[in-house]
Amino acid sequence: MDKIFDTIVIGVGQSGLACGYYLRKAKLKFLLLDKQSEPGGAWLHAWDSLTLFSPADYSSLPGWPMPKTEQKFPLRLQVVDYLMKYEQHYQLPIQRGVEVTHILKDNGIFHIHTSKGIFQAKTVISATGTWGNPYIPNIKGIDKFSGIQLHSAHYKSPDNFKGLKTLVVGEGNSGAQIVAEVSKVTEVKWSTKKEPQFLPDDVDGYYLFNVASARYRAEKEGRPFDASAYNLGNIVMVPPVKEARERGVLTSSGSFTELYDQGVIWENGQQEQFDTIIWCTGFGYDTKHLRTVVTLDERGSTETIESKSTTTDGLWLVGYGNWTGYASATLIGLNRSTKQTVQEIEFFLNS
Repeated sequence: MDKIFDTIVIGVGQSGLACGYYLRKAKLKFLLLDKQSEPGGAWLHAWDSLTLFSPADYSSLPGWPMPKTEQKFPLRLQVVDYLMKYEQHYQLPIQRGVEVTHILKDNGIFHIHTSKGIFQAKTVISATGTWGNPYIPNIKGIDKFSGIQLHSAHYKSPDNFKGLKTLVVGEGNSGAQIVAEVSKVTEVKWSTKKEPQFLPDDVDGYYLFNVASARYRAEKEGRPFDASAYNLGNIVMVPPVKEARERGVLTSSGSFTELYDQGVIWENGQQEQFDTIIWCTGFGYDTKHLRTVVTLDERGSTETIESKSTTTDGLWLVGYGNWTGYASATLIGLNRSTKQTVQEIEFFLNS
């Protein structure tokens, strides 16, 4: 515990592993801390049928390609297996079962307080992602509903919803995919604030990454980027969503204004009963461990230039989506941001 590392990475999901790769390549003295007891990051908690949006060829961490799979998009457990073998392949120094509670900084050294004691480092990378901070809107009457409510972060399979009339809330990819599979076992309605927008059938995560990259380059070069030609929030037509479209179940029932004990009240004033509600309403950032070294907003973000903190020297945040680098929360997009982060850390340590 008295050892001072060059860098400590908090969180060993896909972003933490990519950071570990570049830290190892830079020959820095580093350690990765993870509160989970096994590898896999947020993929451990995702629903059983979740897949990547891109083929394995375009979904690899730096240095070691993801094995090709029989199906076009790798399954959740195949991704977990790849992440486990990746950390073994590079023999990354990881301590598991270590939850970071808060961080203090004194005389240029970070003191990282954890469930297993205090660790010290000259620099810190936070790579904890979003899964630990699911967001459910505070809609009028939400506390009155007597049925089952859960966030998509805790949804696992449709089996638990057989015979339960279900409302899925949220117009993103998770909403579409959960509607697609729960509708096979019970009656489902889909509530969205706006009409869901579906990408063409041949567009996948690789295409979206290329669009994000084009936007990134344009902004770096000071050129305008015509975002009107793209909508990166559109729903990717993975096979289960295509199948659900053929069954005619991907139709929004619109938005509701409040909940009552038996269900929801739609915008037209009509009440409708539901047994359960699945909230596919996104996430904040799981950064509460940083609250003692930076100021966090209500979503958990703080001021950065890409991944580098602008208020606390020696702190970087990676893998939190476009906030810390375009597409940085995806396997296909994190390579650039993690490589740049470690380069900045090398410069910081040598200056």
